[in-house]
Amino acid sequence: MKLGGLVKFTLIDFPGTPAAIVFTQGCNFRCRYCHNPELVYPHLFTEPMPQEEVMAFLKRRQGTLEGVVISGGEPTLQPDLVSFMASIKALGYKIKLDTNGTHPDVLQELITKKLVDFIAMDLKAPLAKYAAITGVEANSTVIRQSMDLIIKSGLGYQFRTTYDKEVLDDSDIATISGAVDAAHYKVQECLPVAKEKAALKVMHEEL
Repeated sequence: MKLGGLVKFTLIDFPGTPAAIVFTQGCNFRCRYCHNPELVYPHLFTEPMPQEEVMAFLKRRQGTLEGVVISGGEPTLQPDLVSFMASIKALGYKIKLDTNGTHPDVLQELITKKLVDFIAMDLKAPLAKYAAITGVEANSTVIRQSMDLIIKSGLGYQFRTTYDKEVLDDSDIATISGAVDAAHYKVQECLPVAKEKAALKVMHEEL
């Protein structure tokens, strides 16, 4: 696993679950508002965090933490994601996965093997506008496959959109929200990158 960082405690990233966050390096999108460029652009990568160090931390926190959030970057790009999540599951943790939904085959394997408990998928825009946000052409088929898998999985889930008003408008948000259950959909404010990173840092430090 190429691990780009660890937040040791959060109450806000896994609904109802005190958790740690593990960040992976690498992403197949280049979102215009990305606030974790050091996890996306290879020239900004730091030396990966040893997997053994993360697992040792999780072993020490058994009985205190209940969950682990795996975020990125895009975790489903990691070839050893399944085995990594199996190792975390073996410690008794619940797992939340953050994903952009571009690898439904990986999601299917994780669901089938009962290695994930909650999935949060970013819906960047109506499919016709995906490239304007992500910087790459979207494969609408795989996005829809991932959405269907998540909805039918029986797991906790959330779809979310960062409302970049330089690209999206209210009709776009209405289009996206009309395709999903409102109870499982969240619209996030698009903060300037520097401001958003500072806000996230403060929230985690306060925890």
